[in-house]
Amino acid sequence: MAESSDELSASSRIRGLEQVDRLSIPLPHGTEVTTRVERLASGGRRIPQGVVGRVVRTRDGGCDVQIVGVGEVWYAREELVPRRPGQVRFAHRREAAWTALTPCVVLETRVGSHAWGLADENSDVDLRGVFALPLSWTLGLGEPPVDLVSADGSTTYWEVRKTVEQALRADPNTLETLFVPGVRALDETGAWLLETRGAFVSRAIFGSFGRYAMSQLDKLTRSQRLAEHRDLVLGWLCEEPAPDLDEVARRLAALSPRAAPTEQEGLLAARTYIKQLYRSLSDQGLLASNDFVALAAYARGGGQRPPTARELRPKNAYNLLRLVALATNWLREGEPTFAATGALRTRLLDIKQGRVPLEDVLRDAEAMAPELEEAHRTSRLPEHPDYGRADELLRRVRHEVARRGVLQVPGPLGRDAPEAPALEWKDME
Repeated sequence: MAESSDELSASSRIRGLEQVDRLSIPLPHGTEVTTRVERLASGGRRIPQGVVGRVVRTRDGGCDVQIVGVGEVWYAREELVPRRPGQVRFAHRREAAWTALTPCVVLETRVGSHAWGLADENSDVDLRGVFALPLSWTLGLGEPPVDLVSADGSTTYWEVRKTVEQALRADPNTLETLFVPGVRALDETGAWLLETRGAFVSRAIFGSFGRYAMSQLDKLTRSQRLAEHRDLVLGWLCEEPAPDLDEVARRLAALSPRAAPTEQEGLLAARTYIKQLYRSLSDQGLLASNDFVALAAYARGGGQRPPTARELRPKNAYNLLRLVALATNWLREGEPTFAATGALRTRLLDIKQGRVPLEDVLRDAEAMAPELEEAHRTSRLPEHPDYGRADELLRRVRHEVARRGVLQVPGPLGRDAPEAPALEWKDME
């Protein structure tokens, strides 16, 4: 049966999507990719073709890709393809939105270690800011972008409404963007944001900064402990003769006798962890099969190994401790101080360089907890942000953008605004 004109049109669009050059489209930070070539990692470990990884940055005509069990490996752009077909469309949309709307950025600042006084020669320069959507981008059926992210992930801009909503929740990244010294307005509407930023501050930073940091540090410590257990299990399986599953579970349970109410429950928890371990390694393609026998063969085979617990040094551990200190000071003093100084700065730099065990970082945070609690109890900051002022700000910005659009005022939010993308059927999926 012959296809109708509508069917032909739809199928041609599908073929057009399939014919997009997957070897040349931008691969933004966070994109899942599949490798097209075999590669040797540091230490001579073989990385086969077809491994799945995640882009962490773009440089030198290629990408650094994070591969589970290996770490970061650089690949030329043509050696990578997006893992999922939908990511091709996403990459195009993301690149198109970045190109079209970056002239509409109304506020920008440098954040991260440079703003905290903790940068070194290897520190990236991270920028964040706020953009406004031109009037024509808000009138149609399509959902306009609310984030603009550079291909290497170093620069992020949020749309005005999203910025306001995040700030009202005391999101640390958003409040940092609005309050860090050096923030600059690139447009009158950006200046209004800075004038009104005090409306977003409340005692909610106790939870979003302090308690959040404490919980994340606890998770990092648990992950570190699990990695240590994995290293032990793999080491035991290299013994002669190799212990069986019951013996490995018994040894593992003995490491934390208080973790379970009874010996039997401790053994069950240990066996469950071992099963999770070989399932995880199997999913990474490191085991021949998903069972204990394959795990033992892997341990004795001397093949590619995940990073050891000693190599797992979470880069954000020092920032989490910094958040606890920042929240305490802001609650107590009523004003934020982002740059670390004195003994705190020395300690944070030691943590950043991997010279402090993760357990000690958690102990540092726990020692700071009473001071954080007291600062929250006695803080003069309001209990809740000023939703009324925030609403007035958003309406003021919206009205100003609409005025410029209707009157065709010169500039990227008026007469020179980027054209809103045409809506297609695939945009509504």
